[in-house]
Amino acid sequence: MGKRIISQRRGRGSPTYRVPKRGKNFAIAYKNIDGVVREIMNDPGRNAPLAKVRYTDGTYDYLIAPKGLKVGDSTEFVSPLSKIPVGMQVFCIETSPNSGPKLCRTSGSFATVVSKTKKSCVVQLPSKKKMNLNPECRASIGVPAGEGFREKPWTKAGKKWIAMHRRGKLYPRTSGVAMNAVDHPFGGPTKPGKPMSVSRDAPPGRKVGSWGSRRTGRRRGKK
Repeated sequence: MGKRIISQRRGRGSPTYRVPKRGKNFAIAYKNIDGVVREIMNDPGRNAPLAKVRYTDGTYDYLIAPKGLKVGDSTEFVSPLSKIPVGMQVFCIETSPNSGPKLCRTSGSFATVVSKTKKSCVVQLPSKKKMNLNPECRASIGVPAGEGFREKPWTKAGKKWIAMHRRGKLYPRTSGVAMNAVDHPFGGPTKPGKPMSVSRDAPPGRKVGSWGSRRTGRRRGKK
């Protein structure tokens, strides 16, 4: 009798493949008063660093830190779109006034202010899509810090495994044809090959490849 395939083991929800519990989830929000950066901190749930801000009313909140921000700086980089010059790079953009940052929140991503009128402001997103927004929507000027973290080499397979395990990802991935016959329907001897088609009513564990496919392979003949 064969063993359960990897997707069945992961779907069971055992602690082996479960995502470890993360710490506190730091919410990002804008306020209508000025503040001063007290600390640059790391958030396990995102790639960009956070800035812990103390506002004039004595409360603390968190913002995504732009490039070049340091402790002691003010929150002057947050401004309504109506006051940001055309051609400026912005991030953490609100989609409606007081909605909170919604767009371009990851490290290295930014939008560009294309044009402005009294009733609307056009920004170009990283996908080259243009959006009309209310001029009273706020945004942060600059680019989120932390860009280029993906360029750092892993150097060792163990570091890659730790990073993927921290996010609950499967690493390394082994193809079915490289497994033994007990571990996967495609495993075992490679000659003769096995068809990828499987019945739509097949039981769990056998449903791999193409489910209930009408045809497989390349189309041949005239187009």
